[in-house]
Amino acid sequence: MSQATDSPAAVFGAEAAERALAVVCELAGLDRAGASLMRLGENALYHLPGPSVVVRIARSADYGADAAKEVDVARWLAAGGFPAARLWDEAAQPVLADGHPVTFWQYIEGRNGGRGDIAHLAALLRDLHALPRPAAFSLPPDDILGRVGRRISRAAVPARDKDFLSARLTDLQERLLGLRFPLAPGPVHGDAHVQNLMIRVGQPVLIDFERAGWGQPEWDLAMTATEYQTAGWWSAPEYALFCKTYGFDVTTWAEGWPVLQAVHAIKMTTWLMQNVAASADIAAEYAKRMRTLRGEGSQPETWRPF
Repeated sequence: MSQATDSPAAVFGAEAAERALAVVCELAGLDRAGASLMRLGENALYHLPGPSVVVRIARSADYGADAAKEVDVARWLAAGGFPAARLWDEAAQPVLADGHPVTFWQYIEGRNGGRGDIAHLAALLRDLHALPRPAAFSLPPDDILGRVGRRISRAAVPARDKDFLSARLTDLQERLLGLRFPLAPGPVHGDAHVQNLMIRVGQPVLIDFERAGWGQPEWDLAMTATEYQTAGWWSAPEYALFCKTYGFDVTTWAEGWPVLQAVHAIKMTTWLMQNVAASADIAAEYAKRMRTLRGEGSQPETWRPF
């Protein structure tokens, strides 16, 4: 990994991301005039309109291995002609800027996936899961809960919440070990939801490979199933279309579905938890998701996407 500076950013937010952007653009010789923040979550994504580049800034140096893996996966998919985000290959990648691993991507002119794209997601996942192991690099085993513990330890939330989430994490790790999966393992995306699609000239393009690995297709499928059954983001006909297009409904797997549903619920909650201090809306949504995880309330609450 190339390095611009080894001084870590203390807090990952808009200010830290802006610092890293300035450092890495100078290092790579990129014009950042008119740079716009596209998203701030696990990563900060900036669009640079001049060179038509997306700069992806990870939360901390701990994410360096995932950034390097993402570069390998993108090159592998490009070599096979898979419809996926392409690297901006004029720079060595990843780069460490102000303590943050950074990668560079070709800007995709189009829109993020939305309500009408659930079949597109299912079709791309079906094709991804059918690919053989890459020969040019070692695709690591997918660790479906790999980031949850780190999120819990670092979050600015009450100790009561941390204790509950840590105990739930330990329980789920143990329950995963005993599962016998019905589908054959293969390449998995690791964060398979419709917002990780771009729609360009009517065609879907898969993006965001930092959680990719070799694992169980059920893990990817359970993301949309959890959005349907736990978060309430999909209607029954939409979810049925997803299953029909892919060819399998993970919710019919009686032994494993409740475990994977709980896994994705804690992942979705701890992802949001990282930015709980950023706004009252995020704090309120985090509290709602914690109520769901604890089984509090007489009626299910629809989660709000962020």
